[in-house]
Amino acid sequence: MFITFLTDFGLQDDFVGTCHGVIKRIAPESQIIDITHGIPAQAVLQGALVLANTLPYMPVGVHLAVVDPGVGSHRRPLALRDGDGRLYVGPDNGLLVPAAERAGITDAHELANPSYALENVSRTFHGRDLFAPAAAHLSRGVAIGDLGPPIDPEALVRLELPEPSYGDGDGVVHATMLYVDSFGNIALNLTRDDLERVAVAPGTRLELELTGERYYAVAARTFADARAGDVILFEDSYRNMSVAISNGNAAAMLHAVVGRPLSIRVA
Repeated sequence: MFITFLTDFGLQDDFVGTCHGVIKRIAPESQIIDITHGIPAQAVLQGALVLANTLPYMPVGVHLAVVDPGVGSHRRPLALRDGDGRLYVGPDNGLLVPAAERAGITDAHELANPSYALENVSRTFHGRDLFAPAAAHLSRGVAIGDLGPPIDPEALVRLELPEPSYGDGDGVVHATMLYVDSFGNIALNLTRDDLERVAVAPGTRLELELTGERYYAVAARTFADARAGDVILFEDSYRNMSVAISNGNAAAMLHAVVGRPLSIRVA
């Protein structure tokens, strides 16, 4: 069975490789797909959104995700199953829920059976000692109910996803920066429908306002629709709206900070 793996561990340290080793010792036949280990440290919301965006392109299997600033606290370790038969392993901090809820969460269990963890569980590395072993055992066919007691899915921690708002007259939408990718593109909590509500179509000239500064931009279909250095608003590959600079880094120019508001106004 496939095991997908997403973390904020990075690749400089040994954390990812050690988790791979733990999985392979338990389930040597498993195939591991690394979605990314470049989620910014402790950025649970970004991890949750990336997991939800990428899973439709992954084979059905076990989906291991660890972005866990609460490791060692009273937060619960989880295993979930959704209506498509996908299994999820990770912390109960909202990381797994947006992906799992797309097909409906049918089962939720706390990881509490020591038979499916390493013998010594560190307070600071549950990825290695608790989550990776659980994912490996699930991939070998262990029943999710064997991992620990059931949890009411309604009791799971959920993230507050910011919603866009409208105001200040016609042609204005207030968005939130959700995350920044390695190219400096800024993902927003907007879809094409949100922009159509304020009459933004490809080619529309826009003003972006954040932290008191204003920047001119244009709504574009692709980077090729803009000149080098132009700020553009475009629909990304996951059908969400993002801000970019053609042949540049929008996050650096706009001093982007995840969670900050950004207003878009038809110029």
